[in-house]
Amino acid sequence: EKEKDDDGGFLNKDGKAGFLANIEEPFSPDGYYNEGPYYQRYAMYPFLVFAEGLHNVKPELMIFEYKEGVLLKSINALLNLSDANGDFFPLNDGQKGMSYYNDALVTAVDISYHFGTQDPGLLSIATEQNKVLLDDSGLAVALGIKNGKAKPFDKKSINLSDGPDGTQGGVGILRNEDIELVFKYAAQGSSHGHYDKLSYSLYEKGEEILQDYGLARFVNIEQKGGGNYLKENKTWAKQTIAHNTVTQNETSHFNAKYEIGSQHHSVLNYFSSENENIQIASAKETNAYPGTEMLRTMAIIKDKDFEKPYVLDIMKVVSNKDNQYDFPYYFLGQVLSTNFEYKVPETLKALGTKNGYQHLYLEGTAKAKNDNTKFSWLNKGKFYSLTSVTNTNDEILFTRIGANDPEFNLRREAALMLRRKNSKNTLFVSVIEAHGGYSPVSESAVNSNSSIKELKVVLDTEPYTAIQITNVKGNTKLFITANTNASKEAKHTLKINDKN
Repeated sequence: EKEKDDDGGFLNKDGKAGFLANIEEPFSPDGYYNEGPYYQRYAMYPFLVFAEGLHNVKPELMIFEYKEGVLLKSINALLNLSDANGDFFPLNDGQKGMSYYNDALVTAVDISYHFGTQDPGLLSIATEQNKVLLDDSGLAVALGIKNGKAKPFDKKSINLSDGPDGTQGGVGILRNEDIELVFKYAAQGSSHGHYDKLSYSLYEKGEEILQDYGLARFVNIEQKGGGNYLKENKTWAKQTIAHNTVTQNETSHFNAKYEIGSQHHSVLNYFSSENENIQIASAKETNAYPGTEMLRTMAIIKDKDFEKPYVLDIMKVVSNKDNQYDFPYYFLGQVLSTNFEYKVPETLKALGTKNGYQHLYLEGTAKAKNDNTKFSWLNKGKFYSLTSVTNTNDEILFTRIGANDPEFNLRREAALMLRRKNSKNTLFVSVIEAHGGYSPVSESAVNSNSSIKELKVVLDTEPYTAIQITNVKGNTKLFITANTNASKEAKHTLKINDKN
């Protein structure tokens, strides 16, 4: 008891207050910080500096071993929450461009190396940072680099649980060659959380293919609201329609109410990364819309019949009533081609009046006329194609951010949106391909077309969903995923049949 008093409450051993409680609550056992990587970066500096001080004056506390070494685990988790350029994925409130070159991460990497397992991969990060702390940890890193111990920091597919006990959903990061997919099925993320269960963003070599908007704020730029959060952070960035997931009846998950969202989290169905050809994550959300269950299964698949790994996305929706489902794809780049005819209005109007819809201009409309809807675009010299299973009642909308934004606080970026009305149970299935490239120097376009001839649902039952993919050469692949009780038998949930 006297030790507690002497520590001024910082080290209450019951874990209900002070420094230990602040380690216990926001960090999962895997080191994921519940607000997301942008704020984890911000928090790591005081956490680690204080921990280093405790280690020096009270080594008997073994602070770096507390909660099975979660402080050091959190640094590995944070580094894995960055893209190929070192920029942190903008989950929840996150400004794009924040990276592990930030001084807080210099502190984190040095302390992690010195007090942890002296992972040589951290030395390669420190080499890129090109600076070290002026203390024992920085000296250890500098000597490690000088002595040639540095090795590449190997980012692989990783599943990071959320919540103090790791039982409140999580974030799955799928990596296959140069393709990275970030799948969010986490808890709310405290006051910085967004209302986007089962959302994702997609990258190639650190460049966004399908984006998460991030926050609506220009940090420390006085001309934009004094550098503080803008009102559009609430009216747009936090709303579900701003993310790559399903919005039901033009209403955000949990009605965009923190007191509701903070009570719930998604649940992992399964995560599997053992097979280097198939990296896959699957999770379920049952509370975002009462009476509706959403199960999303996402995979990055490496296939010899395709130039690059592609994404297979299966969103299974089961509801107790008819709804309207909106499913956007926030692509970056230039529209190239579609297999549907669309109309472009002469006057732009907002898609809706609230829940983020008031910020979307409607730029084009179409009706799906095929079993597959195809859309291709070009971004930064690379080609991308979306193939989606559709029916003739589906609407296709081109939207652009920026409506009802007189101060130009929002970025004017586009989306292709699938709208499915009067549907109870439904299935959204898509494949996203990265392929080819364009050189403005040689003016040559290489492999600019999709390699998929047909995408088809061959089975969709409560326990299983089966998807057939046929490429332009006529080779067919069958993917079967388990929709129930999969987490206990993850190794058996995905079967592949190559019919050739």
